[in-house]
Amino acid sequence: MQRYRVGILAGAAVVVLGGGGLIYAGLNDDGSDGASALPSSLTVGDNTTAGAAAAVSPSPTGPSPEELAKAEHVKREKQLTAELKKLTASSPEFSVAVKDLKTGQTYAYRGDEKYDTASIVKAQILACMLLKDQDAGRDPSSGEMTLAKPMIQLSDNNATTSLFTRIGGKSAVGKCNKRLGLSDTVVNTSWGLTRTTVDDQITLLNEFVDTKGPLDADSRKTAFKLMNTVDAAQDWGVPAIAKSGETFTVKNGWDTRSADGGLWAVNTIGRVTKGDDVDVSVAVLSHNNKSMQSGINLVEKVAKLTRQYLKY
Repeated sequence: MQRYRVGILAGAAVVVLGGGGLIYAGLNDDGSDGASALPSSLTVGDNTTAGAAAAVSPSPTGPSPEELAKAEHVKREKQLTAELKKLTASSPEFSVAVKDLKTGQTYAYRGDEKYDTASIVKAQILACMLLKDQDAGRDPSSGEMTLAKPMIQLSDNNATTSLFTRIGGKSAVGKCNKRLGLSDTVVNTSWGLTRTTVDDQITLLNEFVDTKGPLDADSRKTAFKLMNTVDAAQDWGVPAIAKSGETFTVKNGWDTRSADGGLWAVNTIGRVTKGDDVDVSVAVLSHNNKSMQSGINLVEKVAKLTRQYLKY
């Protein structure tokens, strides 16, 4: 059994171990702790130098750049949610979702709340037409494109009804939705009364660009061309957040019914892109607006808030 002796030498505490080794701990001449200044000639135990015994703790490395970026994104999301809640208190009901395809990050506010699609369903009908033609191994016919162009570019209702019927109506579009991943969208025979969520609309927008999705390259190109060339009178909504030099696609929807007391549903879906710098999908849905213009003002304000706080 080892024995220990403790003595006091010149203001220093000396511990003598049974093996003859010493542990020296005391005060420096200036009164500071002298444990770190152990003379190299003293040993602890069997030939272990005091310098080796005093392990040096590594300096903390801190959070990684990825961790810092994630924390900053979470902070921005919280700030955006707070602003949207303030707006909710003084405006008609709305929902918004954003997906940054560069980072893969998705944000949603009331993402699963259902709204009437109004004319944004026309983008969905377009996707289903393109899939139907793919399945048949053919390009869209001239007759189909004669309907699809005014349906998207001018939001022509008669063309939409004809194309909706031509591709199989409610049943066919419902089956198509499953392929597109639209799990919360319920098709109505009166196509404008189809019910959807911003989460589903972001999924749809993603399918228009997903190289691994059901739409092939030609179909994706056709959808982009049509949604990028809407009539100038209808380039409100998502295009309002596009900066100089950026490209946008859009499909808007607006509707008023006596069943809603004459109030308006106003919706916008689309993308904003610029080379490798920006690639973001945005969907804003709203209802109970007092007028079409006030609804446009609301969805544009919401879209602008997402860009302000999420910094895309």
